[in-house]
Amino acid sequence: MSDTNLIEYVKASASLHGVPLDDQRASAVAAHLGRTAELAQLLNDLPLHADDELVEIYCPAAFVRSSKMDSKL
Repeated sequence: MSDTNLIEYVKASASLHGVPLDDQRASAVAAHLGRTAELAQLLNDLPLHADDELVEIYCPAAFVRSSKMDSKL
C-alpha cells in the first residue's frame, strides 16, 4: 500500500470512528501502521511446516485468596 493510500485509510478510519486527526497526526499513525504491516509481512513470509511446534498458550493459575488479603479488607 502506498503512503498516500495509507494516510487516506487512516483518515477514513478515524472519521468512521469519530476520532479527530489533523494531517500531522494522521501521518504519524500511518507511519506506525506501515511499520506494523511490514513486520507482519516478515512473519507471514516465514516458511512453516506442518510439524513445526506451536508455542504453548499462556494459562494463568487460578487466583487463590489468602488470609492475609482478607485481613486487609
